[in-house]
Amino acid sequence: MSATVLDGKNADAVAQAARVIAEGSALVAIPTETVYGLAANALDEVAVARIFAAKGRPADNPLIVHVPTWQRALPLWAHDDARALGRARLLADACWPGPLTIVCWRSVAVPDLVCAGLPKVAVRAPRHPVLDALFALLDLPIAAPSANASGRPSPTCADDVLASLGDGVALVLDGGPCAHGIESSVVDVTGEHPVLLRPGAIGVAELRALVPDLVVRAPGRAAHGDEASPGLRHRHYAPALARVRRADLAGLRAAWPGTATLLVRAGTAGALRQALGARAAPTHLLDDDPAGFARGLFAALYRIERAQPAELVIEEPPDDERWLAVRDRLLRATS
Repeated sequence: MSATVLDGKNADAVAQAARVIAEGSALVAIPTETVYGLAANALDEVAVARIFAAKGRPADNPLIVHVPTWQRALPLWAHDDARALGRARLLADACWPGPLTIVCWRSVAVPDLVCAGLPKVAVRAPRHPVLDALFALLDLPIAAPSANASGRPSPTCADDVLASLGDGVALVLDGGPCAHGIESSVVDVTGEHPVLLRPGAIGVAELRALVPDLVVRAPGRAAHGDEASPGLRHRHYAPALARVRRADLAGLRAAWPGTATLLVRAGTAGALRQALGARAAPTHLLDDDPAGFARGLFAALYRIERAQPAELVIEEPPDDERWLAVRDRLLRATS
């Protein structure tokens, strides 16, 4: 049975999705400001198991739990580490609702499966009007990893949810294209210093302004042990194509006359066109700035995937912290 797509602006559609999540009878794809998520009651281990099965997600890859407010996050976290909880409160006050996930010590209320058996749980409060309406009807936290088959690009519109999951999801609440188009930043607040486990929609500079001692991991690095963050333990974000690779400017110049499909910044394409002339093979353009590039990246990968080119060459982004989230995604998509 194929998924039913519902208008997220329709109150009856939101009420239907809330009933399905509360009953735990099926999975619902929901829009957020980052990417679409595959939602279930986070406190219902049977419902959470459906997420792992639908995505083909390894059980050692923890999930993010979504709540509407700080107060609704508190029952999910243990309260015996005052420093960690204080950091969590500082970050939440500044960034919630918004694209920041906070990893703190878990309480006994959170099922093992949600946390991959780890002693911590990742929580965030998303910013999206459809979720505001959904949470108004639900008195429970929602586990919601990206609504795609494991390893595939995260979907940023309802059509790409269907392209990746097919009948693995019962309902899709269509909230339009996602504002950021890249996942949340993930910060672990439990150690001596807060650690950026996954770069995302909130930049490093913005986070450092809140927690100056922030430790930043290298992009593309897998998580290990109790540091594990959602989306880091396995190859991820890869389109279903035979060959995908990154290239610097010299590599793009070499590829320009060839048959490979290119995914490049608009400014780079303009410079290459001026220097080398027009090309016959497809060239897909993304914005020149990191936020715009990120916003269009996953949607472009799904669009290119539908054409099934023999090879996709993606421009290597600049090696600076403003591009850290994009570099992280591309390193693991092309590993």
